[in-house]
Amino acid sequence: MPIDFHSKDNRFTYATRRADSSWMSAIQKIVDVKGKHVLDVGCGGGIYCKAFAEMGAEHVTGVDFSKEMIKGAVENCKGYPQITFVEGDALDTNLPSSQYDVILERALIHHLTDLEACFSEAYRLLKPSGMLIVQSRTIEDALQPPNEHHIRGYFFEVYPRLIQIEAERRHDGKTVKKALLKAGFRSIDEHKLSETRKTYTGPEEFKDELLARTGRSILHELSDLELEYLVQYICERLRNRSTQEIVEQDYWTIWLAKKE
Repeated sequence: MPIDFHSKDNRFTYATRRADSSWMSAIQKIVDVKGKHVLDVGCGGGIYCKAFAEMGAEHVTGVDFSKEMIKGAVENCKGYPQITFVEGDALDTNLPSSQYDVILERALIHHLTDLEACFSEAYRLLKPSGMLIVQSRTIEDALQPPNEHHIRGYFFEVYPRLIQIEAERRHDGKTVKKALLKAGFRSIDEHKLSETRKTYTGPEEFKDELLARTGRSILHELSDLELEYLVQYICERLRNRSTQEIVEQDYWTIWLAKKE
């Protein structure tokens, strides 16, 4: 069953980790957010809002369509007065036009079918010369071979039926670029990113996060028994590592679109 983003039970599923320094470094090479107004569309638990604040943004606004996610984000970002959260839809945020220097749409567009509407809304919200950062996985990113770092690959190795579910919700690069052009963007660049998702102190912390399906919507397609078997399978594959620590990485594609 797909994840219910509006459930109280899932309030903190996207609020329990920090953005890795590898992600922050990659973004800083793309755009300097110091002193800028940043919008995170589909902000979930505010993980990347917090990262932008720590990177020096003057103000960060997080918007999400789930009241429960917003509640988790507010709790997660206590102590960051430069961050505010609002409930809103990615296709119609109800936010004022031309207010933001940078917009992030991370792990968002695979939940949407109308990419042009989403990107048109981002175009409206950006200031002239503002930058839209779209971060998502193509099916090629998702299906990279599994190893001790690319743990997501084991999901599809163990349960091949998940490949079809993943393929149906992933947009390819041509589709994304076409939608960006239709929305009005003209300068579009594509980059690949290997982002450290999280570093675990050991197998127990890793197992607890997987069994809770934390931050992984694809795992909500599995029954409890299937998930338990998957976790056992992965832990067996990781058993002969030289260290207790587990460093998990994900493959992504980033599209950079500038408003002329």
